[in-house]
Amino acid sequence: MTEDLTLNMNAFLPLRDVVFHTLREAILKGELKPGERLMELQLAAKLGVSRTPIREAIRMLELEGLAVTVPRKGAEVARMTEKDMEDVLQIREALDELAASIACRQITPEELSELRKTAKEFEEYTKTGDVKRIAEVDVRFHDIIYQATRNPKLVAMLSNLREQMYRYRVEYLKDEKNYPILVKEHSEILAGLEEKNQKSVKNAMYQHVRNQVRAVKEIIREQE
Repeated sequence: MTEDLTLNMNAFLPLRDVVFHTLREAILKGELKPGERLMELQLAAKLGVSRTPIREAIRMLELEGLAVTVPRKGAEVARMTEKDMEDVLQIREALDELAASIACRQITPEELSELRKTAKEFEEYTKTGDVKRIAEVDVRFHDIIYQATRNPKLVAMLSNLREQMYRYRVEYLKDEKNYPILVKEHSEILAGLEEKNQKSVKNAMYQHVRNQVRAVKEIIREQE
């Protein structure tokens, strides 16, 4: 179990929700690995709470598909299968292309400027090997595009899909050979948006998602 697990306190949330968000973040960031046991006693001791909020948080994780209870073993972090990945991919491909297409029509000069800055920042961070920061800047790059759609429902759906893949994307970002590919793909997406070329930006976004999913599938196979 990760040594870095600490409770992310929030005075406005019930304790079970605080525990839930703490464990959820640890799973999505890959700090709690697929297949890792979620032992109530150990987690309670680690987070300094009783077993009750741990038990309730695990039930909430199960509802999100992030944890499963295995007979005679107890709860563990859920593994993502290739079928799960295909299901997410089918939806994300369509929604990412839709978001890129809408953003292409209405992205503002200010948003384009922020996108250029973020793309450059991403490239700079790939030279540091700081995977957490690389992932954060990558998320911000896509968030600018999503927000440019002015469609909160679309943004919410894309954010949910991204979170389902997050723990595997972190593994993808640990491999430095992927950095030049990602930098190039960001550049192509940016160019399509600057030119307001919907076909170009949709193709660039499609390839960007496809390349990541191929790599994530390999990670899933290695974990099986």
